[in-house]
Amino acid sequence: MQRIGFIAFPDFQVMTFAAVSVFEIANVTGNAPLYDLHFLSEHGGSVRTSLGLTMDTEPFGDAPFDTLIAGGGLEPVESTPGLIEYVRAAPTIARRVAAICTGAFVLAEAGLLDGRRATTHWGFARQLQAQFPKVRVEEDRIFIIDGPIWTSAGMTAGIDLALAMVEKDHGAALARSVARKLVVYHRRAGGQSQFSALLELEPKSDRIQVALDYAKRNLHTALSVEQLAEAAHLSPRQFSRAFRSETGQSPAKAVEHLRVEAARLMMESSRHPIDVVASETGFADRERMRRAFLRAFGQPPQAIRRNAQIEGVPLLTT
Repeated sequence: MQRIGFIAFPDFQVMTFAAVSVFEIANVTGNAPLYDLHFLSEHGGSVRTSLGLTMDTEPFGDAPFDTLIAGGGLEPVESTPGLIEYVRAAPTIARRVAAICTGAFVLAEAGLLDGRRATTHWGFARQLQAQFPKVRVEEDRIFIIDGPIWTSAGMTAGIDLALAMVEKDHGAALARSVARKLVVYHRRAGGQSQFSALLELEPKSDRIQVALDYAKRNLHTALSVEQLAEAAHLSPRQFSRAFRSETGQSPAKAVEHLRVEAARLMMESSRHPIDVVASETGFADRERMRRAFLRAFGQPPQAIRRNAQIEGVPLLTT
């Protein structure tokens, strides 16, 4: 049985510990108990969550764990020296160390993310990068595995991370069964974009919003910077500078995200051939769409469709 330790601290956000349910259901679904779950904190005893609920915890110690997972808060919080000391030593007592959401800040402060790829909630990714420049932050990923260190995006992305752990430990069939019992998608690939980031671009000016709306309505066309700039009533140079300043992305990157999301929805919900999907969503050909899917989801289009069929997503025939 693998010992899983969840590291809590005052005002941690309850949703980040939704991953616990993955291991709980894996125990129920497996032929035998697979995971031994422990909740840890610096001093043990009751720890208050951001909702005001309390949770009983065990104090930090030298006991070995297979996996240690740090939860996150509604925003990054200042870590105590005891917490940082325990996390810094975590690789010596655990096979893998993980963080959910802003828990990545704890791992980064302890030095575990230096030189490694990592992600966190999209709303705090740039802060993580600025505060810890040695970390290779990838702000648009659901979760990232870099050696023994795992990090995930915010909130429900912890479920994806935990499902990936179950799959790695005990196979895809069990992970898929757990996902079905939890009524969640099995499973968003670690390389998949945090689409919340795209939905929450929230440009400051109406002009950039108009350009985004124009792009969404015209994905089937080439959508050059010049076209988007014209929709925004700006010169191409002004538009590119304003777009990146307001959204944090280049126009080309944002358009690619829009295209792959639209293509993913078509792959999951229709029987259209890949060539048709590529054409309808503005990719020049299926190979370019395949490369874009690999960048965004870590999977080719065929795998996305196959997973949707396994999960029972209804296909449209028209």
